[in-house]
Amino acid sequence: MNEYIDELRGVIKRLHDCEAVYLETVPVTEAFQGKTVWQGEVEVFTVQHPKASRCYAWAYETDTGGKRFMAVLEIPPVDSPQTAVKAAIVSDAREKA
Repeated sequence: MNEYIDELRGVIKRLHDCEAVYLETVPVTEAFQGKTVWQGEVEVFTVQHPKASRCYAWAYETDTGGKRFMAVLEIPPVDSPQTAVKAAIVSDAREKA
């Protein structure tokens, strides 16, 4: 677990240019029209960032077998691990459109 947390801390540093301290792990299931579209654990970090005090991060396997990392700052409307996952899903959908 520590290696994974360290990896996510590195992603947060690269994406948001701030240090991150692990806080907790939160299980999240996101459903749309009765179907599960994402299920996993989101790692919560405290960060020293001018716009946010928390960051939500996780990794998942892509359809091609690779690994994708997500790190979402707690900036409204994102205010929880659940809303961070929703924001990431919306962002991915927009990128694919």
